[in-house]
Parts: sequence; C-alpha cells; structure tokens
Amino acid sequence: MSLIKDIYSASFFERFTGILRQTIPSFDQKKFISLIFDGNFENREWKERMKHTTRVFHECLPADFSKAVKLIEKVIAKLREEKFGEDGLAFIFFADYIETYGLDNFDDSVKALESITQFVSCEFAVRPFILKYGDKMIAEMMKWSLHENYKVRRLASEGSRPRLPWAMAIPELKKNPAPILPLLENLKNDPSEWVRRSVANSLNDIARDHADIVLQLARNWQGTSKETDALIKHGCRTLLKQGHAEILKHYGLESENIILTDFIIKTPVVETGNSLEFGFTVTNTGPGPQVVRLEYGIYYNKANGRLARKVFKISERIYESGRKENVQRKQSFRLITTRTFYPGLHQLSIILNGEEKERQTFSLV
Repeated sequence: MSLIKDIYSASFFERFTGILRQTIPSFDQKKFISLIFDGNFENREWKERMKHTTRVFHECLPADFSKAVKLIEKVIAKLREEKFGEDGLAFIFFADYIETYGLDNFDDSVKALESITQFVSCEFAVRPFILKYGDKMIAEMMKWSLHENYKVRRLASEGSRPRLPWAMAIPELKKNPAPILPLLENLKNDPSEWVRRSVANSLNDIARDHADIVLQLARNWQGTSKETDALIKHGCRTLLKQGHAEILKHYGLESENIILTDFIIKTPVVETGNSLEFGFTVTNTGPGPQVVRLEYGIYYNKANGRLARKVFKISERIYESGRKENVQRKQSFRLITTRTFYPGLHQLSIILNGEEKERQTFSLV
C-alpha cells in the first residue's frame, strides 16, 4: 500500500525539475535532486518531506521574494500547460513557500496567495498572515470573497475558519468571529457548492464557541434559497448533535410525542474489527406529522477509562401521525488510523430529535 509521503517520489521530482529547467534559466537540476535526496529523505514523513521540498525549492529561486514569486507564477503556468499537478497535494509546498518566506512581505504575499490558490489551496498558508496582520489581512480576504474565481472565494472562507482542522489556531477569531461574518455573508449564496460547504464549516466552527451567533444567522438567512437553507443546516450540525434546545426548536424538532421502543443491542460483546449490531422502533404518537431526526451515540471507552460520546446521524424526515418504523443498524469497529479503540465497557444511546432516550452497555474485546 502506498503512503501519502510517497507522492514525493523520484518520478515526481524528475518531472517537476524538468518543468523548472524550462522556466528558470539558471536552474541546476542536478543540485536540486541531490539536495532533495539527502541521506535522511527516506526517514521523513509527508509533512517533513513537504517542508524539505520548500527549503530546497527556495535555494533554487532568487533571494529577492518579489522576483521569486513571479517565477513561481511562471512555473505554475507551465505546470498547467503540461496538465501536471493542479489541485494535487504534492504542490502544497508552493503555498508553504509563501508562508515560510513571505510573512514580512505583505503586498507580494497577498498577490501570490490569490494566484497560487487557484492552482493548489492556500488555506493553511494564509493563517499566519491573519495572526500577524489581523484586520488588514481580513480586509484582503473580504475582497477575495467577491473574486471571480471560486477557489479564491473559498480561500476567503476556509482560510479564515476559527477552528480549521490540522491548521494553526486563530485565538482572536475563536473569541470574536465578528470580523469574518461579513465575509460569510458575501458567500452564503455562492454558486459553488465547494464554497458554500466551506461557509457551513466556518459556521460550525463558530457554533462551538458562539451558538447564539449561528442561531441568529440561521434565522436571518432562512428561506434565502434551498442551497442556503442546506448550508445553514450543515453549519448547525454540531449544535444539532449536541441537542441544543434553541436550534432544535428552530428546526421544529420536538421529541415529546416521538417514542422509542424495542431497543436491543444484538451483539453485546464485540470483537475489534467486527461490528456492533442494534435495532429499535420509533413511533410518532402525536396528532399530526412530525419531523423526526434519528441519531445514535457511541460512548467510546478512552485510554483514561472515561467515556466520550460521538454522535452519528441515521436520518431526518417527516413521520405521519401513527407511523411506526423498525430501524436496524451496524457500527463498525474496524481498525482505522484516525481512531484508537480501547477494550472494555462502551455504551450506545438512541437519540430522537436531539433527546437521548435510552442508553445500553456493550463490551469491546
């Protein structure tokens, strides 16, 4: 099985340096390859290889940052001509170059980020500029939110997310997201689903610290279009999973007449690698139709012996009065790289319209 770090292979560098030889007159291909494949290359993981490539690339460019970014634009133009690498993870070192060597050169870096993100995303690289320049950088991102290119518009929303995964945090935006709200307002009706999903992710980030702000936006934006309604719902997903009372009320998710019966765990002992199997029946006993959101929560046993809940959505749809439905589900405990399973007692709960109705215990061995 190939590893992510293997995108930086001998064949990749051979093809890339061929492009550099055509675009940079003084480029020394042999020197570049020898610097890349130093004695420690094989021991580096993906991010280390990416950073290493940034440093070696820097050695092949002019020391003057303004001249260097102009050459990068020429290289990207040639890569596009050769149909090599656009939107590919391998070329994220272009963005890393701007972050690493351009932080003190605001004007040239802003232009470079706007240009490079149309080839490979710069959502991580822009964050040090927000930290250093604050409102000045947000003002540039406001301009990006109106850009003709959807990748630049997405950079405006994704790069300014308060809690962008795997990226450096922006504490000020976690404390006060007000500076980026006009930016999200500009993008709430964006024609690109990719951009709208980024706006939703930003709302979800904000909701973790400021549920009231997201609730107000949900009220203000509701009914703008079906696409915006979907965006808002996706942006409220953490609040919905948490059973936040106001957001449940906003979406008409009442649980009083939604009854859970026949809840059973069919596999009370689960071996790692297999699946937990369970079933239950849900009934709308109310006098009229009701939106029913079905979820279940797994209380995972952690290394410290405590339980931590993760919520999984099953469905959300209208149940007519008297409707009864039997639900059967499986939850995999197959080993994956993003989650470690610890043996011992775990718990499973069934959640109807945000209200946890019942919880049972099972063992993982």
